[in-house]
Amino acid sequence: MSRALDAPLSASAEPGALSSIGAFVYKTGVIAELEIRKLKHDPTEMITRAVQPALWLLVVGEVFARLRAIPTGGVPYLDFMAPGILAQSVLFVAIFFGIAVIWERDLGIIHKMFVSPTPRAVFVGAACFATLSLIIAALVKTRERFMGIGQVLTMPLFFASNAIYPLAIMPPWLHAVARANPLSYEVDALRALMIVGGTSVFGLFTDFALLGATATCLVVVAAYVYPRVVT
Repeated sequence: MSRALDAPLSASAEPGALSSIGAFVYKTGVIAELEIRKLKHDPTEMITRAVQPALWLLVVGEVFARLRAIPTGGVPYLDFMAPGILAQSVLFVAIFFGIAVIWERDLGIIHKMFVSPTPRAVFVGAACFATLSLIIAALVKTRERFMGIGQVLTMPLFFASNAIYPLAIMPPWLHAVARANPLSYEVDALRALMIVGGTSVFGLFTDFALLGATATCLVVVAAYVYPRVVT
């Protein structure tokens, strides 16, 4: 008798869980679509975002390639640098994601989203640096202070990583900082996946595991501080 009762209970619980996951994915897609529409209405933003990485590759990359002073394991320096510049572009866009949160709060959009059925985790289910940006936006609450903190964070994160030079040539203290920097693992994975014959220094499993763990921790913190945006 107990087995007969247990089976219907477990069967009915599973569709509910799948339904919740499906609803979460759908609502996350709605928020993503909103961001895509913003870019569609202002395509010039895509061009301005491409200027900085192009300058890094055309100017800095060409100079460093001619110097031949950075050991890249036989990989052409521009090939070695390209994944790092791609990661830099992602970092810069993500780290300033929080400015949009502050702007939407000032316009009253965040208040409307809080009373909608969209779960709060839609807002924080992003990658490491976008979630870090959201945490900063929730704490500082003003555009001016956020811009200052964002500028302070981006350059150290970029230069204290393996984006434009390998870990092997770093001094010990910088090597230790780079090993603790999530951007290093993002660049390491990109190099292994983008470059023909490329390899991962840390191992792809380690790269994705550490990035996933970092993102999970930041999401938990962001979920706690995000409601403070409107207070």
